[in-house]
Amino acid sequence: MEEKDIKRQIKKQLKIHHPDWRRLPKKEKKRVAKEVSESVIASYEGNHSSIPIEELIGLEDQGLEGVMSLEQMADFVTNFHQHKPCLDLGGLSKPKRWPEIISEELNFIDQLLDNEIINHLLANQSYSPQMRVFFPHHFLRAELIKALKYPEISYRKFCTREYMGQDRKENRRFMALPLNTKKMVDHTQLSQFRATLTFAQLTNLLVYVLYHGYQSGLLSDCKLHGVDSTEIANDNKMPLCSIKVKGKKIKIYHDIDCDSGSRRNKRDKSNYVVGYRMHTLTAINPATGHSYPLASLLAPANHHDSLFLKPLINLAQAMGIDMQLITADEAYHDKDGSIIEETGVNVIAPASTVPRLPDNVDPKTFEVYCDKYCDKAMARIGNTDSGVEYGCSADIGQCPYNEHCGQSRIVPFDRGHFQRMPVDSYYGEKALDIRKNIERPFNLIKKREGLENARVRSQVALVARVTFTTITTLMIEMAGTRKKPKKRDSEQLELLFDAA
Repeated sequence: MEEKDIKRQIKKQLKIHHPDWRRLPKKEKKRVAKEVSESVIASYEGNHSSIPIEELIGLEDQGLEGVMSLEQMADFVTNFHQHKPCLDLGGLSKPKRWPEIISEELNFIDQLLDNEIINHLLANQSYSPQMRVFFPHHFLRAELIKALKYPEISYRKFCTREYMGQDRKENRRFMALPLNTKKMVDHTQLSQFRATLTFAQLTNLLVYVLYHGYQSGLLSDCKLHGVDSTEIANDNKMPLCSIKVKGKKIKIYHDIDCDSGSRRNKRDKSNYVVGYRMHTLTAINPATGHSYPLASLLAPANHHDSLFLKPLINLAQAMGIDMQLITADEAYHDKDGSIIEETGVNVIAPASTVPRLPDNVDPKTFEVYCDKYCDKAMARIGNTDSGVEYGCSADIGQCPYNEHCGQSRIVPFDRGHFQRMPVDSYYGEKALDIRKNIERPFNLIKKREGLENARVRSQVALVARVTFTTITTLMIEMAGTRKKPKKRDSEQLELLFDAA
């Protein structure tokens, strides 16, 4: 963690003393980055143990303060128009169906969004609606329609007459722009809008959409959840400076917050990526196999995935999402049992080959025996504080050593076949198999909603873009206009949840 703390201090110094960092010339950035890096390393005292883990892994701006739960959002939406805030933030109330909006999908989303509620959620305390041309709901709707209809084009091209002109009545009506004027949202205004939103505001906006998702029944049967990650590359991949500390390189890029990390093996891409990793919690419907994105955290690409499981669960629980079981890949193992102890959520992941098998365990079938003389496999009874408890399965008089053995054994928990959740059982294998479906939301967010084409320049703006694409995906699924009929095994994982 030492190199992470050094990188944290370098980032902090650059942000404090150079608030106009993005406007500096490239040569000036190189000089400043090198000077600050050398100064921090020279004065480093190595006291990173007292630093919160969220700061070391780049989540200091993605805290839980101000985040509303689903229950709080339900009360807020129910009482909003009955007890309006003293400050009227402007904007139209939710309109009736507009004749200009022909698309059923756009009509559904238009009816779903309440402009006044959006303005209240996205406005800061100093917000004043007087003499204002555009409101937060204009910018949000512009972001949504771009992700819905034009994910492949740039913001600069999107904010032109070709897409926002007076002849584009459907687009203008959805964005709540007047049809009798030439007013258009500029791409710089959208950029400033994304950069000024706080993480709490973005999360509350997502909670507002999730509230509608649970109300519509889309997420009501999703008892199982999954966690996975994907990389998002930065535009500028060349470091400004690179300094080696105890054999490890610390690199500073044009985007101060990003970093270089390993990428999953892909034929057409490098094994390393400069940018960020998006860690996402998804809801899985066991009956249909469909999965839906719920919440995401964005961090530099150089941190291991296991560090983000607990913060992601804490965020989801702050949002009021009820979780019992999470299925994930090997990177998200609950190694020390701290996840179940602190959050109450069980994690099931594929068995790792790293842990050494305990004595008297069959390496092929993973059956557990009491000792080297025992020839009858033991039965799994349940979990204790220290491990998995097994009991003798032999009938009375069947085992000659029955009177001389304890007939009970506890196998310590590990990341292999002796996890807190029985990975080798039928229902454990079903949960691990259905985990593969959580790749679908990532493909939709990146390919269909255009996140893969995003120009990555800063973490703050990218967090906003991730939220908007997640909201777009959920709204498309709620509208149901792009669904294809597909039948799957309807068997529920009830016994697995009972074990949890």
